[in-house]
Amino acid sequence: MASIPFSVLDLSPVGEGQSVADALENSRRMAMAAEAHGYRRFWLAEHHGMPGVASAATSIVIAHVGAATRTIRIGSGGIMLPNHAPMVIAEQFGTLAALFPGRVDLGLGRAPGTDMRTARALRRNLDAGAESFPQDIQELQYFLGPEQQEGAIMAVPGAGSDVAVWLLGSSLYSAHLAAALGLPYAFASHFAPDQLIEAISIYRDRFQPSAALDRPYMAAGIMAAVADSDDEARMLFTSAQQQFVNLRRNVRAPFPRPVASMEGLWSQMEQFGVEHSLRYAIVGSPATARARLGAFLAETGVDEVIVSMPIHDIGARIKSLALFSSLGEGLMNVA
Repeated sequence: MASIPFSVLDLSPVGEGQSVADALENSRRMAMAAEAHGYRRFWLAEHHGMPGVASAATSIVIAHVGAATRTIRIGSGGIMLPNHAPMVIAEQFGTLAALFPGRVDLGLGRAPGTDMRTARALRRNLDAGAESFPQDIQELQYFLGPEQQEGAIMAVPGAGSDVAVWLLGSSLYSAHLAAALGLPYAFASHFAPDQLIEAISIYRDRFQPSAALDRPYMAAGIMAAVADSDDEARMLFTSAQQQFVNLRRNVRAPFPRPVASMEGLWSQMEQFGVEHSLRYAIVGSPATARARLGAFLAETGVDEVIVSMPIHDIGARIKSLALFSSLGEGLMNVA
């Protein structure tokens, strides 16, 4: 038995009144704080065409936070592989592994990480990219694997690098695929909670040991806003609620400042949809947050929790990160 490990998923949020440079500096500060408070990993997500997200060039931002830290694992949560040629990602992450040996994770997703028009601007064949996802993963593993005989196609850097490949997803498809490939698996329950429990069951029941992993290893995402009081935490979390309303309305905007109340800012149907999507969010004082986290772990039994802190003010975000780090004391992982 060991305490449940915590990790961080960061989107480099560009808040109202902030610049992309501010967002990238805030990610650096968050990574340093996560390392200081004992988090296992610091992951960044690939999104495109979103004024509120600065991590589109994900591998570059990973290098940015890697240079500011020494021990915490760094990586992607995730790289949307259909947007890229596998060899290009092998070269990028092989380079990261050379710069930060033994610290790099490569989480892979199948979604475009943007709207369809932007996705078409990113890649020439949208449909083929998604359909070839399993083959692209295996091609990428080949390029990251042992150096091949002379004359073979090689990723340099990349070949022979120590990069841990993860599969990410929000559907049962990803659970089946992660199990079949024998890869560690992270579920995006921080915004897509509906199939989490079934995905856990499928992944664990059907897992096939591989050279990468001999037993299933499952992480799940949550959002969190932890503050001194429940009222303060709920106020901080209104930024995330506004962002989700904007997404549903197809409004592209920076990450919103918090408000005293969401009343009048969403319809009843929008409120229902947002609260459903964010139903696993851990929002409240440390006592409230600990109770909610305990319930989440009891329901899921996951091996690791990956937390996103959608808070506008970087000081409050770092404080939430610090408060959340202490919630795992006595909450055990028995998987």
